Amino acid sequence: MNSHVKVTQSEPADLSRRSFLVGSAAAGLALGYSAVPGMLGADQAFAAASNFDPSVWYSIAPDGIVTVTSGKADMGQHIASTMAQIVCEELGASWKDMRVQLASNDPKYNDPVLGAQVTGGSWSTMMNFDAMSRAGAAGRIALTEAAAAMLGAPADKLVVRNSTITDPKSKKSVSFAEIVKSGKATKTFSADDLKAIKLKTPDQYTMVGVSVPQLDIPMKTNGTAKYGIDVMLPGMVYGKVVTPPVRYGATVKSVDDSAAKKVPGFIQAVTLDDKTTTTTGWVVAVAKDYAAATKAAAALKITYDNGPNAKLSSESIVAEAKRLQGLDDSGFFFVKDGDTAAAFGTAAKVLEAEYTTSINIHAPMEPMTAAAEQKGDIWHVYTGNQFATRSGAIAAGAAGVDPKFVVMHQQWLGGGFGRRLEGDMLVPAVQASKAVGKPVKIIYTREHDMQMDFTRPLTYQKVKAGLDGDGKLIAMNHDVVAAWPTKRWGIPAFLSPSVDKKGALDAFTVNGADFFYSVPNHNVRAILNEMAQTATPSGQLRSVAPGWTFWAVESMIDELANAAGKDPAQFRIALLDGKGANNGGAQRLRNTLLTAMGLSGYGSTTLPKGEGIGLACVSSQERATASWTSCAAHVAVAPSGEVKVKKLTIVTDVGTQVHPDNVRAQAEGAALWGLSMALYEKATLKDGGLEQTNFDSYTPMRMSQAPEVAVHVIANGDHATGVGEPAVTVVAPAVGNAIFNACGARVRSLPITAAAVKAGMKA
Repeated sequence: MNSHVKVTQSEPADLSRRSFLVGSAAAGLALGYSAVPGMLGADQAFAAASNFDPSVWYSIAPDGIVTVTSGKADMGQHIASTMAQIVCEELGASWKDMRVQLASNDPKYNDPVLGAQVTGGSWSTMMNFDAMSRAGAAGRIALTEAAAAMLGAPADKLVVRNSTITDPKSKKSVSFAEIVKSGKATKTFSADDLKAIKLKTPDQYTMVGVSVPQLDIPMKTNGTAKYGIDVMLPGMVYGKVVTPPVRYGATVKSVDDSAAKKVPGFIQAVTLDDKTTTTTGWVVAVAKDYAAATKAAAALKITYDNGPNAKLSSESIVAEAKRLQGLDDSGFFFVKDGDTAAAFGTAAKVLEAEYTTSINIHAPMEPMTAAAEQKGDIWHVYTGNQFATRSGAIAAGAAGVDPKFVVMHQQWLGGGFGRRLEGDMLVPAVQASKAVGKPVKIIYTREHDMQMDFTRPLTYQKVKAGLDGDGKLIAMNHDVVAAWPTKRWGIPAFLSPSVDKKGALDAFTVNGADFFYSVPNHNVRAILNEMAQTATPSGQLRSVAPGWTFWAVESMIDELANAAGKDPAQFRIALLDGKGANNGGAQRLRNTLLTAMGLSGYGSTTLPKGEGIGLACVSSQERATASWTSCAAHVAVAPSGEVKVKKLTIVTDVGTQVHPDNVRAQAEGAALWGLSMALYEKATLKDGGLEQTNFDSYTPMRMSQAPEVAVHVIANGDHATGVGEPAVTVVAPAVGNAIFNACGARVRSLPITAAAVKAGMKA
C-alpha cells in the first residue's frame, strides 16, 4: 500500500463512549463495531491499495477522482454533495473530479461532534463544516509537499487549483493523479496538527458559496442510485407485515395460516418477538414474491390482545395533558429565570392561553423498507436510515447478536424528515430472515407507513405572561406537555439535566421555548405525558420541538403586543435588545425580522379588507445551534373563515452558505412543510389506533394550494448554520398572526380550520 496521510481525530463527544440502550427490554445492548472478518465499510468498494487516503472521509484514486464518503444520510437534501463541496474547497480539487458515496455503520464514520451517525436537527453542515474543511486542507498540504519534491520548488510557493499543483516560477505543474501514482504523499497529521491548520477565510473561497451541479443528481436520474426499495439480493424472498388495530401495546394470541398455505409461493407466517420493544403485535407473511406475500398476509387470521391502549383517543391524551399541567410538581424545569410568581403579583396585565398541535405523520414518498440476510456470523441489513448507530443496534437486538455482528448498508433515502431516524423496519426483515433462513425484504404499504408511524406528538401548552404598566413583558410561564421521543430511544446522553437538577428532561420537546427575547422572569417546564408516550410512540418530525414551541411563543407575543396596544413588530424589536445571554443572537434575529418587514411591505402597504400580514421570528433548532429565521405571511380570509395564504416572505441568516441554490430550496421546502402542518395536516387517535390510512384522509398541502414563497438569505461569513428545518417553525405563528390582523380571529390550535377562524371572527 502506498504511504498516505493519516488523519487522526480526538475521541468524539460522550456519545461514542456510551452504551446506547435499545428500549427497556434490550438494556445493556452496547453499540460496538470491532473488526470482524467479512465486514465491509460500505456498499461501494472503498479505497484500493493504490489510492491516496488523506482522511476517513475521502480517497483520491490514481486517475485523480476524489470520492467523498458521507456519514450523513442523503434524503434529497444533497448533504453528500455538500460534504464534498466543503472538502473540495480546501483540497483544491476540480469539481468535475468529485464523487460521493454513503458510509456504513462503522464507527469510524461517526459524526466528529455527536459521536454517532445521526442526520437531523439541521446539524449536518453546521457541525461538520470545520472537520471536513480540515480534512480537505490536510490532503492539500500533503499533496503540496509531495509536489514540491517532484517539482523541485518550495511548497509554500506552489499554487493548488483544479486538481493541479503549479510552480508559478517554472510554470511546471503536476496533477493530483500524478502525485497519487507516485506514492510520494507521506505527511501525517495528529489531532493537534489538524486544529493548527489555518483554513481559508470567506473572501478566499472559490467553491463554497457557488451553486455547483449536485453530484447525486446524475445517479438519481439515470437510475444508478439505489434506494432501500431497490435492494435485490440473491435468493431473496419477501415479507408483508400484518399490524394490529392499535398503534402500540398489542400482543398476538394466535395465528391461523391455513388459508395462507393455499397461496402459491407462501413460505411461513412469522410472529415477531421484538426484544427491542420497537414493535408489538406484528406478524410477517413471507413468500417468494411480493404479490404472494400480500395475498398470504390478507389470508392470515390473527387474534390479538389489543393491550392497555385499546380505548385511548386524541381526546384522552389532551385531557391527560391538561391534568398533568395543572399539577404543581409535574415535569422538570428547562428554563427558570427570576421569580415569575412575584412578577405576576405586580403585573398590570396578565394573559393566559392554551395552544395545541395535533398528531402529525411523516409520510415520506418512499415507504419504510429494509432487507436482511445472514452470511456466516454477520448480519447484513440494507435500508436508508438517518440514525445508523442506533438502527444497527436495533437490528442486532432483533437478531439476538452483538451489534458488532451487524453491517448496515446505507442506501439513498426517498425522503426522511425524521421518520428514518427509526429502525422499526429492520425488525421484521431480520426476524423473518432468521426464521426462514433466506434474505428477506420488507416493504411497508402506505397504510402501514402511516398507521405505524412514529409521529410528531400531540402537544398541549399553557402560557401565562405578564405586562407592566408600560406594556413591557416582565414574566412568562410556559408549560409544554407531550410525549418525549428522545427518552423513548433510551439514550441517556440525548437527555438534558433540568436546570433545577431534579432530573433529566427531553430538550427535544421544549427547544425554542428558551428564546432570545429578554424577559427577566421566565419559566419553562417540560412535562412528560406518559399516556401519549405509550399509546402514540412519537418520533422526531422535521423541526421537532420548535414546530410547536414557537407556535405558542410567537402567537403569545402577538397577543401581548395587542394587549399592550403596541405594534407586534416593534414589540418584538424591543424584546430583542441583546441583554445578558441573548447578546449576539438577538441582534441576528432582529436583523432577519427587519428584513422580512421591509421585503413584505409590513406596515407600509395598504391591504384590502380581509387581508393581513403577520410576523414571527425564531431561533431554530436549538439555542446552541440556532439559525435565525423570520417570516412575514400575507393572508386573505373569506367571511366563511377560509384562509388563503398569498405569500410567505422568509428571511434566514445562515452565516456561511455552501450551496446558495440548495439553501434557498431547503428554506422554501421547509416553509411549505410548515404551512402544510399549519393548515392541512391532522392525524387522530381512536380506540388506540391512528385513523388516517392514506392521503385521502391525511391531507398534506397540494400543489394547487401552495402560495408564492420568497426566500432571502443573509450570508455574512459567520459559522455555517442549518437550513433544513428552521423555516418550518416560523410559518404557522406568522399565518396565525396574519389571520388576526386580517379579521380579528385569534387561533390557538393547529391545524387552523375555517370553523375556528369563523368562530373567532364572531367572538
